[in-house]
Amino acid sequence: MRKVIVFLIALVVLLIIDRVAVANVERDLANRIAAAPGLSGTPAVSIEGIPFLTQAVSGRYPEVRFNLGTFSYGGVPVRNLRGAAYDVTASLADVLQNQARVQAGRVSISGTLTRATIDEYAPSGVKIGGNGGRLTASGEITIGADKVKFNAEMRVEVADGRIRLQADKIQGVPVPDQIAQLISYPIPFKGDLPFDVKLTRVKSVPEGLEFSAEAFDVPIRG
Repeated sequence: MRKVIVFLIALVVLLIIDRVAVANVERDLANRIAAAPGLSGTPAVSIEGIPFLTQAVSGRYPEVRFNLGTFSYGGVPVRNLRGAAYDVTASLADVLQNQARVQAGRVSISGTLTRATIDEYAPSGVKIGGNGGRLTASGEITIGADKVKFNAEMRVEVADGRIRLQADKIQGVPVPDQIAQLISYPIPFKGDLPFDVKLTRVKSVPEGLEFSAEAFDVPIRG
């Protein structure tokens, strides 16, 4: 019986140490992530995997998740900005002394641009609509001395590191190519995302546009 009690006490102590250690490392990583250019406030950070001490002793964390909430990049608001750092290396002793050199093998980030934001950057006279599967554009624009009404589908793509809405399947106009040039447009937050992540994918969702971005060999500095 005594051995069982000693074992249970030791297990409880280890669990307490584990939770204290993970809290310290999560706090340090949260502060480091918050120090990335363009961010304000401290994100919620969680280190995945159990037991934590095994990761801490080795100084390697396979996956660290963080939630940044809503932020603005280049004047463009991004909602539900969240991400994960993979293959993170950091010495536990150095982390506890706030001296660690933290490096992530890969960082991925995703977020959502709302319908209001998409519409805000549309050219004058263009109204963006549609459902979660596709976006549409409609309105009236001026060509020369004439006002031309149109309806079109908008293809969403990553071009030159930016999200771009490209007009497609334009109906009811005599010069669709010219209309396409006038109503296609980018959303301007190239180069403003944290950790220098690059856009890799964008898709239309009911809330607006959901994008993904990533970077490799990323230092997470304090």
